[in-house]
Amino acid sequence: MLNRIRVIQAGAQTTVQDLGRSGWAHFGVSASGAADPLALRAGNLLVGNAENAAALEMTLVGGAFEFENDAVIALSGSDFGAGLTLWTPVPVKAGAVIRCGATRSGARCYLCVRGGLAVPRVMGSASTHLMTGVGGRALRAGDVLPVGEDAVRQPRGAAKPPPFLPTGPLRATRGPQADWFGEEIYRGSWTVTEESNRMGVRLRGEPIPSPAGHMLTEGVTLGAVQAPPDGQPIILFVEHQTTGGYPKPANVISADFWRIGQLRPRDQTAFEAVTIERALGALRETEEWLYSL
Repeated sequence: MLNRIRVIQAGAQTTVQDLGRSGWAHFGVSASGAADPLALRAGNLLVGNAENAAALEMTLVGGAFEFENDAVIALSGSDFGAGLTLWTPVPVKAGAVIRCGATRSGARCYLCVRGGLAVPRVMGSASTHLMTGVGGRALRAGDVLPVGEDAVRQPRGAAKPPPFLPTGPLRATRGPQADWFGEEIYRGSWTVTEESNRMGVRLRGEPIPSPAGHMLTEGVTLGAVQAPPDGQPIILFVEHQTTGGYPKPANVISADFWRIGQLRPRDQTAFEAVTIERALGALRETEEWLYSL
């Protein structure tokens, strides 16, 4: 019998995500995928899936989901008040409804189910790219999601929460145009604006002096910090454009990508300059925690 999840309430912005569709940037298609890849990977590992299995990503306000069959699930990321312990595999019975409310901490929570979500893959990925519609759309009440049979191992026991703090400055290495700027981006704090989305996290603070002259449009990457003429930085996020003409003084390190995904409007953040060696060390720490699950 086919195992399915029925969407009773969709929440503010609930989508199906995996780790994204890499390798299509030369066609203008950015990877998309989970805004907090650490939480997605961990949740999947806890229920016995491969890291890249498709799961539900909820943003700011979660939804309600009915399970037509017995299942094993894990909630990871931010606390959305579902009454279940985060970072722990939980068996649910047929007919059970999991209800998630408004966030109590960060911006996003992930619901991973053993076997993964068996939705169609587009360009090799099940992720939803909201800006283009590639891979589908945000979920609506009444949608039905089939559960796959792609578990690769037995579910794990409860895990300790990630040892990495979601607070403190975002660590960044020098961007391609760092020599055009001083150290202004690393001074003071920045406020996440309401205009932020999966394409870019817009910040507001003391403007960065805009360098004179113009630059040619060039390829851009996830985590790049752009400085538009108004001096208010934009952190390019999972649905970022693949080229851009704004100079980039910094790039958030990959070990902190998950922290970008947990930023909410009106949150305060800052940047800390780090070396490539420190960035690699932070990435190693992250991977070691995941390997321990």
